[in-house]
Amino acid sequence: MSDMENSQLSFSGKVWRPRSEVTDFHRQLARDCGLSQLFTPIIAHRNLADPDAVERFFRPLLKHLTDPLKMLDMDIAVARLVKAIEGGEKIAVFGDFDVDGATSSALMVRYFRALNIPLRVYIPDRLTEGYGPNSQAMHTLVDEGITLVVTVDCGITAYEAFETAANIGLDVVVTDHHQGRQELPKALALVNPNRLDDPFPNKELAGVGVAFYLLMALNRELRKRDYFSQRQEPILRDLMDLVAVGTIVDVASLTGVNRPLVSVGLRVAHEKKNVGINALMEIARIKGDLSAGQVGFQIGPRINAGGRLGKGPLGSELLHTEDKERAEEIANQLEEANRERRSLEDKMLRTAIQRITDEGLAESGHSIVLAEKGWHQGVIGIIASRIADRFYLPTVIIALDEDGQGKGSGRSIAGVDLLAAIEKCGEYLTKFGGHKAAAGLSIEASQVEDFSRAFEKAVVDGNDPELFSPAMTYDGKLQIPDVNLETVGRLERLQPFGRGNPEPVFLIENVRLIDARVIKDSHVKCRLADVYDNVLDTISFRVLPGDLGDGLLTMGAWVDVVGSLSINRFRNRETVQLIVRDARLTQSHLADG
Repeated sequence: MSDMENSQLSFSGKVWRPRSEVTDFHRQLARDCGLSQLFTPIIAHRNLADPDAVERFFRPLLKHLTDPLKMLDMDIAVARLVKAIEGGEKIAVFGDFDVDGATSSALMVRYFRALNIPLRVYIPDRLTEGYGPNSQAMHTLVDEGITLVVTVDCGITAYEAFETAANIGLDVVVTDHHQGRQELPKALALVNPNRLDDPFPNKELAGVGVAFYLLMALNRELRKRDYFSQRQEPILRDLMDLVAVGTIVDVASLTGVNRPLVSVGLRVAHEKKNVGINALMEIARIKGDLSAGQVGFQIGPRINAGGRLGKGPLGSELLHTEDKERAEEIANQLEEANRERRSLEDKMLRTAIQRITDEGLAESGHSIVLAEKGWHQGVIGIIASRIADRFYLPTVIIALDEDGQGKGSGRSIAGVDLLAAIEKCGEYLTKFGGHKAAAGLSIEASQVEDFSRAFEKAVVDGNDPELFSPAMTYDGKLQIPDVNLETVGRLERLQPFGRGNPEPVFLIENVRLIDARVIKDSHVKCRLADVYDNVLDTISFRVLPGDLGDGLLTMGAWVDVVGSLSINRFRNRETVQLIVRDARLTQSHLADG
């Protein structure tokens, strides 16, 4: 494709680019592995370097998991847990209020319940306590007789809280996955693959993945000690539906060890072992097997809704309860909370977009920082994500309270390290943490303006200007005769799809739009015909009103399209369709015009 074609804007205002650079090495590797050239760009994008890596990717197995003891402090954490178990100590799990935290804490509860050991679960109130361990919580747990706290999905920057814990005789084992700093908090063990000094190769684990690794190591040690000679050994595989849900919703990369964790976890979810997940599927009207997409867009938001609105423990309880009636009751409460969350989100999003438009923020720089009194801090992460997607700029949304204290949440765009940019602005913040794609912060209202300027500079410095141009990436090219049920079946071997393993997107060039019609006011269904009159059915979701929807309704126009392949099942008949992500007029059409 020429530079002119690469730079041509589509109906949705995007430049199209290949997702990866394919070389002769990738073509030969595909041949060596018995794969069609359809998979060559997919091998390239996922950096699969040899047949063994390709085999592991296409057949993810639990035996491919890295040994847990290769993670720093894992041996110390396991030894302290064994001591507590054998000594009958009272143990607490301290979790975050999001889905990763809820699944992590539920995972711990279910495992220890199988050992007949009750765990005290402490989920902080998002609105009154904020994120992560705090000193008051440490005092509360000690007063209850707790001698050991295990954190999940939090703790790597809880300096003050763990200083307090040490002073009052409370042992703390941290399991976390957020980026660590040079200075580590005072804890007995800090199990986190993203510690700066940890050589553990799999940095993309979600919090629930780290917690599962701890349980793998603990279970192995208990087995070595003949702990299960007189009692039933927990079946770790039965808990992996929680690992899949937490990993998917936390948008962890579905590559490396996360691939077998999520693949097996979704298979466990299909077995309907968790009454809480089942209750959510019922409320979301999900039939059949649970997919990664359904977890991300239907299950996750409902679990998250409780934590966002100050009902954090509900998500954890739902996922660890074995009482079907209680699960249904909580699922209904979370559904109501989710409706309330959506209403709040819609109102805040309209306000944010209006401000961005009125103040020209999207045109005046390479980032967006918005702060406003009265915004609900439980929804700012969603708003930041929506704004970043819409304007294709790194975004920080800040909710200010009456005392001038702000809680902020940020989301990035591909290629821009958000946490690194925020870290450069640390002098204006009272607290911050997160990772490349998402981060949280605390700030005083008086510092917002200075932070905004510093954040803009930090985002621009060292980043290629092209990163800020909205782009649509595709994996390879197809022609209409290539599109059939066999092709889709081959591509399904790549599931589950998610960050790091996106659903393949293909470019089909020089086709004519025919039989276009509007479905349910916002979708466009049409057919594509090539120069030989081969025809392909397509559908485009939620494109009206909008330029893409209008473009697809231009009957007879010659276009290039990008989209993903799917199977349309209707009246016991299966046909292939293309889900169109974007389209543009062909070069010949432009020349004729």
